[in-house]
Amino acid sequence: MFLESWNSYEHDAWGKDIYHPVTSKGENMGPKPLGWMIVDSLDTLLIMDCKEEFTRAKKWVQTDLNYHFDYSVNLFETTIRMLGGLLSAFHLSNDDVLLDKAADLANALMGGFQSKTGIPYSSVNLKTGEGIRNHVDGGASSTAEVATLQLEFKYLSKLTGEDLYWKAAEKVMLELDKNQPLDGLVPIYVQPDSGKYQGKLIRLGSRGDSYYEYLLKLYLQTNKKEPIYWKMYRESVEGVKKHMLGKSKPSGLTYVGELDRGIGGGLSPKMDHLVCFYGGLLALGATGGLTLAEARKLPTWGEEQESDFKLGEELTYSCYKMYHDVQPTGLSPEIVVFNLDSLKSADFIIKPLDTHNLQRPETVESLYYLYKLTGDEKYRKWGYEIFQNFVKHTKVTTASGMVSYSSLHDVTSKEPKFKDNMESFWLAETLKYLYLLFDDEDLIPLDKYVFNTEAHPFPRFDLEPLFKTGWERLSDDPREVENAAKVGEQQMKEQPKIDKKKMPKAVPVAKKVDEQLQEEVKKDPLIKNEEENTRKKVEEALKELSKEEEKNKKEDK
Repeated sequence: MFLESWNSYEHDAWGKDIYHPVTSKGENMGPKPLGWMIVDSLDTLLIMDCKEEFTRAKKWVQTDLNYHFDYSVNLFETTIRMLGGLLSAFHLSNDDVLLDKAADLANALMGGFQSKTGIPYSSVNLKTGEGIRNHVDGGASSTAEVATLQLEFKYLSKLTGEDLYWKAAEKVMLELDKNQPLDGLVPIYVQPDSGKYQGKLIRLGSRGDSYYEYLLKLYLQTNKKEPIYWKMYRESVEGVKKHMLGKSKPSGLTYVGELDRGIGGGLSPKMDHLVCFYGGLLALGATGGLTLAEARKLPTWGEEQESDFKLGEELTYSCYKMYHDVQPTGLSPEIVVFNLDSLKSADFIIKPLDTHNLQRPETVESLYYLYKLTGDEKYRKWGYEIFQNFVKHTKVTTASGMVSYSSLHDVTSKEPKFKDNMESFWLAETLKYLYLLFDDEDLIPLDKYVFNTEAHPFPRFDLEPLFKTGWERLSDDPREVENAAKVGEQQMKEQPKIDKKKMPKAVPVAKKVDEQLQEEVKKDPLIKNEEENTRKKVEEALKELSKEEEKNKKEDK
């Protein structure tokens, strides 16, 4: 299926950024190609062992791809697709051409971080390096976009030894965290120059999703050596559980809703397909990438991890139902609204403007994680069902007579019409996750890799000796005070309980030391002199110890 998609693109639109499979046409996003389709697919070609196709693609990158021209690109999309694609392909191929091209692109993107706070503008001009504010939303950048650059830039620093990429990406997280978001949940817009969040809308769908994703993955990327990101992740998970979960009627499907007016303003039962990444993320966070059986044997496993994993399973099932229950195609729409009316029979409705399917990967992504972590065959069965429906309803014969696949206008239609567009993430993510779902060789072990939000796998690495976390919260941060209190309460709970009815008995009193000494002196008078010398040494040692204790008390104060 991947090769049919790739070969039709190579035949009809080689080098172009956009592919229209029905009409067999391609086009660029700007005056020159950005490698949108080719670069995003490099690691998929390597993972699927498509050697000849990869060789042609790499040659195009080496000879035809040049990022130095007058055009403004979205910083986030270019980072996750192009920079991420080049870095992952370099890791899998060890070809320096790809690393050189990645560093070249990163240098062109660095101007996007030049706001007053370091939080990037939404776009950057490749030629001038000028960061460009968003033309809508009052100039705000989306929270997900500014917080989903870190895996890529930090990995590039690790590969090159240049810390400027690391520092730029890391500072964004510091500035965002200064807002001290309530229960770890953040609005979906942020102003780059002030660093303050804009509006109250909180969701795990568009403009919010990958903020939460990268909190966990930043912690895992550096082999769990940056606990600040784990704190932020845990706070967000507890916030989601507390404020954003709902159950549909009549089946009780678990969903993550939206807080249109912020925390306390009521929960909307609307959920994007984009949110379906969250089930897999929770499962990954609970186990750290180990299998569930392995993780449950760890001393750190407890109710918290069990709860996270169970919620991940429930959400993934809900997302599967967003495919299974949609007739006649069995394909998910872009958005559903879960039903809260006990008199209605369907668990969700689809609004007319939300019926399209863009070949998105999030549900099969979570199926992949859940299968790899549990070994439960039902996740493969669900994935294969979705795969078959993609084959049945999205396959097209192109104008040039080849086979390809297209997005759909309406998944509820008996004869769904093609949108005549094949997204690059169809090749980079959806088909990759489906392929890995059925991979028994464990090509990308989850305890040794992290996937960026465009499914480009990066190896986990150690911080030392070149890098370290450059920031931490202040000790008087209210969240730190609260966390310290919770830790104290937990430690109190873990103290062994004393049964007052069965109080421990005291050990029988032994002879006093002086009495024992006198008896021994009578036996051997030389002991007296040794005793005097020993006493003096003990007294001197106690004086020194007392001085040291006083010094430590002053330093503690």
